Parts: sequence; C-alpha cells; structure tokens
Amino acid sequence: MIPRIQKRGQRTIGLLYYLYGPGKFEEHTDPHLVASWDHNAPDPGRDATATLKQLQQLLDQPVENIDPSQRPKKHVWHLSVRNGSEDRILSDEEWGDVARRMVAAAGIDNPEEGAGCRWAAVRHADDHIHIVATLVREDGYKPDLDHDANRVQAQARALEAELGLRRLNKGDGTAAKRPTSAERHKAKRRGRERTAREELREAVRRAVSGARSDEEFFDRLAAAGLLLRKRAAPSGDLLGYKVALPDDLNKDGEPVFYAGARLAPDLSLPRIRERWSGDAQDVPAARREEAIRTGPGSPASARRGTASAVWQAVLVIEHGEVGVAAAHIAAAGEVLDALAKTSAAHTRRELRDAAAAFERASRSHVRAVRGHDRALRQAARDLVQGGPALGRGEDGATTAVAIDMLFFLITATAHWHARKGHAQQAEAAARAAEHLRTAYQAAAAQPLGVLYQRGRRLSRPMLQRQTVLLREALPELAEQILAEPGWYALAATITEAEAAGHDPAALLSDGAARRELGTADSVSDVLVWRLRRTADLPADASQLPETSTAANRSATRGTTAKPSSPARRGSGEETPRQAR
Repeated sequence: MIPRIQKRGQRTIGLLYYLYGPGKFEEHTDPHLVASWDHNAPDPGRDATATLKQLQQLLDQPVENIDPSQRPKKHVWHLSVRNGSEDRILSDEEWGDVARRMVAAAGIDNPEEGAGCRWAAVRHADDHIHIVATLVREDGYKPDLDHDANRVQAQARALEAELGLRRLNKGDGTAAKRPTSAERHKAKRRGRERTAREELREAVRRAVSGARSDEEFFDRLAAAGLLLRKRAAPSGDLLGYKVALPDDLNKDGEPVFYAGARLAPDLSLPRIRERWSGDAQDVPAARREEAIRTGPGSPASARRGTASAVWQAVLVIEHGEVGVAAAHIAAAGEVLDALAKTSAAHTRRELRDAAAAFERASRSHVRAVRGHDRALRQAARDLVQGGPALGRGEDGATTAVAIDMLFFLITATAHWHARKGHAQQAEAAARAAEHLRTAYQAAAAQPLGVLYQRGRRLSRPMLQRQTVLLREALPELAEQILAEPGWYALAATITEAEAAGHDPAALLSDGAARRELGTADSVSDVLVWRLRRTADLPADASQLPETSTAANRSATRGTTAKPSSPARRGSGEETPRQAR
C-alpha cells in the first residue's frame, strides 16, 4: 500500500472535477465516495441530485468562516493511496476504513480528538482512492500536519498486515520518484513495457557508468539517442541538464523533458560530478599512459579486471569504513549497468533487471566518500570501452566469472544495508542477487560444461588423487563438493593449475578462505572461478589441449590408494563420490 501526499492546492473544485472526471486518458471508472468527514456528504457520482459545487462548498465552509487574513494560502490537502497489482481488490467498505485511518494518522480528522477538518475519499479505480481535505478545522484552527507523510506511511504498514496485502518496507526518502498514473497509462497506450521516466533513468545511469567528465557524459547521452538540454548560469557555468525520448511527446507535439534530479536523487548534475571529481588525480599516471597507448581492451580482459576489482570491493564493504563502503556500493551499480549494456543476448535481460533492482540499493543516507571507489569505476569504464561481449569462448567464460564475483558483492551489500536498518535497500539488493543468480546460470553453462567434460575424461588415478588432495586441503567442505556436479570441473581446474606449476592445495585453501561460501549454490563452481583467476588460467578451457597421458601419470605419482571399484549409476556414469 503506497500513500502519497500530493502538492497542496488552492482550488477544491478543480481537484473534484479531476477526481470525478474521466481522467486524462479515460482511465477513471465509476467515480464515487467511499467515506467522508460526517458519513453524509453528497456524492455526485452516485446521487443524481448532488453536484460537485455542493460538495466543494461543504468542504470549504470552515475555510470561508474564518477571517480572510487567517486563511491558508493553499488550503487543499490531497492524498492518494494505491495498492500493488498483486494485491486483492478491496471493497468500498474496506477503502472507506482505509481513508478514515489515513486522515486520523495524518492529523486531518481524528474523531477521538474532537473537531477536525472536512474531507472526502473518492474511488475511481479498483486499486486506489484519493482523499481531498480542506486545511481549517471545524473550530477554526489549523491542523497539525508535522510529519504527516511519515505518519501515513506508518499507518499503511499497519493496514497491509491487517488486510493481508503485500508488506512494503519503510521508505527513507532516497528512492527515485515513481512514474505517475498518467505516465503509466501513456506507456500502456503506446505498447511500451516501461514508462519514459524509467527508460530515461536507465539510459542516464548507463551514460554515467565509468564516465569522467561532463563532456563524456553528454556525448554518451547523445549517442544513446536522447534529446538533451543543458541549463547554464548567466556566467556560462553549467548547472544542470534535461533529457527526453525523441518519440515521447506532449499534447502539443513537444518532447517531454525530465531533469536528472527528477529521474533519481543521485542523477542530478552536481551529484553525478561527485563520482568523477577525484578520478583524474586518483588514477596513476602510468595507468593513464598505458590506457592511452593500448586503447580499449577486449571484452574478456575488461571482465577479468572487473572480477578482480569486485573481489576487493567485497572486502571493503564487509570491513571498510561506512562512507567508503557506501561509495563502493554506489560504484557497484555502475559496474552492473556497464555489464548489462555490454552483455550477450542470453544474459542481457537478467543483468538489466539486476541493475534496475540494485539502483534502489545504491543510495542511502550514508554519505559516500568518493575517490576510494576508483577501481570499480575504472572497471565500469573498461567494460563500456571494451564493447559488447560474445556469449561464447573467453568472453562468455569471463562474463560468468564477473557475474559470480558480483553475486557475492551484491549479497555483501544486502547484509550491509540490513545491519544498518536500510530495509528497502537490503530488499533491493537481494532481488538484484536473484537476477544475477539466473544470469550466472546462463553464462556459466557452456564454460563449466567444457570443464565438466574434461574432468570426466581424467583418469581414475588422477580423480582419486584430486579427491585426496581436496579432503586434505578442505576437510570441512570436501564431502559437499564431491557430491556436487561441479566437482568434475573443479578437478579439471586443479589439474590445469598443477600442470602450470601451482600448488593446488594452497590454491584451494586460499580460495575457500577469502570469503564464506554459505551463500553459494555450488561451492565447486565458486572455487573453479577463484582458482582459475588466482592461477591466471584462461576462463574458457575449450581451446586448451587435453591433459596428456604423460601428465596424468606425472600428476599421480606417489598416490598409494587403490582406485575404487567401477560402480555405476543406472546411466552408466560414475558419481563424484565413486571416483575417490
């Protein structure tokens, strides 16, 4: 249940005309009263003898009865209360009770406290009501409306529980503005999944990802096909910007522009500039010269760099200072946007949804200390400059690695917000993590399948040796890993790492110790990517030569345990546990 206090007005009759009218897009159906201050107000929607003028005069009567010099300049209070699409449809009686509870909570009219303001609740759709009130009480005094928005929000949470509606979390004023009903109806008429406001918000977020200057940011907006207006001071200094979709027009055929701050609190130009304010001096000169000399890297190299930067960010969010952690969380949103923008078709939708969900988690009242997040912002920049990735080969495999690391980062963010009581942000991060989980499964299927087949083709002595090694290195996790399908992929990775001269036991211990694995669906999958990254192995193993018979014999020297009997499943394949 979402209550929203609208801007105060001066004309009661104007608002009534709108509430009882057809709506801007013929969306109002059967307008009628569901409750009023005295339970007996005239209803122009259901009573043919009642008029809007009569209702307006009764509502305004206390205002007219006081001295004109004492009347509020804007005396019309307007509250809309809307349920979600997944909620059941409430009856008129239930909506009437909601209205009475809301005006009492706001301080408009509480029968237990005596004289109140006059008000009426109008229903013209299944999912919401509008409450109109005039801000002079029956005794001539003005109501106490301090913190009325907080009070109606608290009442909404109580009503959700009592009426069996979806339970929403308490807001903190940092959320982006929701699309209006007019914007939603306009999008529906045009066959769009999202409103213009939502499309612009995503486009601006993507343009910000990894950008380092006003010019680069505006160039990206233009390249995305957006119409752009800049706002400058008389001195010529740039103060702000507005964007519009070329085909989103008003009734006069003119583009509908939105200022950055109207899209989201952190998309105003001053807030955007905070992101890159320290980038130039923070990036080492050698790094800048290298970037100029080599130009954009490949999509695969950008994803490998992203995985490394994200891994370090996890540690900062879990153990760093609050302001620094907040900066990393905000920059993580840029990485998600950049990855979604450059992803292959089979992961693009889930990554886009993950970025959209995480947008809410990237803001809180904790002030971000910018500059410390430069590694993540550089990762976002490298992703954008590296260009679109293919869904196969090293591009696809490194995408899986990057998503895997991002899953842990977003999960750490959810825990960070939860510890600080940021309920909406924690929920948003959790939703983003679920989208990442699905994207990972799509991205990892092919490269892990290759590794799985390599592991299945390892000799029995080799598998037995790797099993013994796993049990010695990770005694608490070994049985769980051996029962997972991903064990074969991990065994193949251990073999490759050993052939490259690494100590596999040390790699396993280090990979498991870097962060808890309780949130992982497959511990073996996580260890595969951690070992391949630490040992600098290609993420895509499809182009590597198979481990030779000689290498198998060399790797299994010193193994004294006898191979287990070739017990089979019904399908004729060994289980991981039978290859011990």
